[in-house]
Amino acid sequence: MAEQILHNIYRIEIPLPNNPLKVLNSYIIKGSKRTLVIDTGMNMEECRNAMLSGLEEIGVNLEEIDFFITHMHADHCGLIASLVKSRPPPMIYCSWSAATDIAELSKPEHWAKAKAIGHLIGFPDKELECAINNHPGHKYCPKGQMNFSIYKDQDTFSAGGYNFTCIETPGHTAGHMCLYETNKKILFSGDHILADITPNISLGFSYERNLLFEYIENLEKILLLDTNLVLPGHRNLSTDCKTRIHEIKNHHQLRADEVLLILSNGSQNAYQVASQMTWDMTYESWEQFPVSQKWFASGEAIAHLKYLEEKMLVCKEEREEVYYYSLSERV
Repeated sequence: MAEQILHNIYRIEIPLPNNPLKVLNSYIIKGSKRTLVIDTGMNMEECRNAMLSGLEEIGVNLEEIDFFITHMHADHCGLIASLVKSRPPPMIYCSWSAATDIAELSKPEHWAKAKAIGHLIGFPDKELECAINNHPGHKYCPKGQMNFSIYKDQDTFSAGGYNFTCIETPGHTAGHMCLYETNKKILFSGDHILADITPNISLGFSYERNLLFEYIENLEKILLLDTNLVLPGHRNLSTDCKTRIHEIKNHHQLRADEVLLILSNGSQNAYQVASQMTWDMTYESWEQFPVSQKWFASGEAIAHLKYLEEKMLVCKEEREEVYYYSLSERV
């Protein structure tokens, strides 16, 4: 079902079966000749059916659509290739890093790298294979020919009577990008800012980058914008962007403090740290977590450990091909 938000702006809720996020918000900017689809859902029949039904309800056919993809996660990009039916093919707008990452999702070496990082952070071998094989990006990524149009920070384009500015916001992923509508002061935030939950910040594929630091920096970047309405990738819309940014920043400070407290008990790897962190989950113990949730939790733990390491509050050492962290003398 399609919901009209503003003139020419619609939201289609794309179901995400067996995923705690439940649905993706796909936004449709309807134009007289071309229509822009912002994020798509996973490469699953349920997602495709919901998208096609929503587009039909709005009165848009596949030969009229272009895409803007906020980032490389499969719940945002998975359907692109299966929706590309027109000739010449549609425009697929995204950042250079997102385009590179999306193209890598279907390659075995990408997942080999993820598995190697899993070893480094202490993920048990008996669970690691399952975590990789059942990763949504592995199972539901786009497959097929895709021609990306690369947009950079502050690049602009128009669709449906709206004027958009691209805002690079690395953090949730290395290539995350938001869209800002300058006249109506609307932010299509992808997974950079969510109203009801905090975006996962993980080093699953980018251990060399301090993505939590980048994420916090890019929250500050959005804080400078005059924003009346935030249209996020998941859950509810928001009209108080600044308050939400302060809440998210406070959340990560509390997370970092919790990690330091956990390490006060001695040197540990990221998997061990994650098992002791506070998670908003219905399970009574870490052992009950599905392996996929342990993967995302461990990724968030390592992001905070990397952040604290570069602040010189924790030290890292490698033992038997696993990274262990301990408090530095500065703490």
